[in-house]
Amino acid sequence: MPEQFKGFLDSPTAENRETRWLTPSWVVEPLGDFDLDPCGAPEHSLARVTYMPENGKDGLVEPWFGRVWCNPPYGKQSVPFMKRLSEHGNGIALVFARTDTKMFHDYVFDSADALLFIKSRVSFIPGAGTTTKTDRSGAPSVLVAYGKENVRALEECGIAGKFIRL
Repeated sequence: MPEQFKGFLDSPTAENRETRWLTPSWVVEPLGDFDLDPCGAPEHSLARVTYMPENGKDGLVEPWFGRVWCNPPYGKQSVPFMKRLSEHGNGIALVFARTDTKMFHDYVFDSADALLFIKSRVSFIPGAGTTTKTDRSGAPSVLVAYGKENVRALEECGIAGKFIRL
């Protein structure tokens, strides 16, 4: 297993619990088709190609291509994925709307093209590595778009919330 994924599926600790939250279909399906999901999970395919620790594919090392869907592991593990997506410039990420964080300022406000603040809290799908007692997120979520095609997808998806072009 790649080094950065060690602890990703282990039993809960203060540092790694509740990191893998699987995206419900009502969030991703209205956004269209994706070529790559670098943060995938078993039996939860959201793109044509999926990287995940279980198939020995490290989403931070493997090549990124096409339109990317990124629901990164939550907590500090999300930072390198958001950095990589901002550099790739073609995709949509689902992250907590924690606008005060360094990650949000560095890789969202400074490089994204649009945001869709989702109106209600997202209830995630329990999956391998889920250690939380509830599937309801502990914070509001935002969809972050990089690239014109993805701005249009957010603007036209019909998900309730506040769309903001950056």
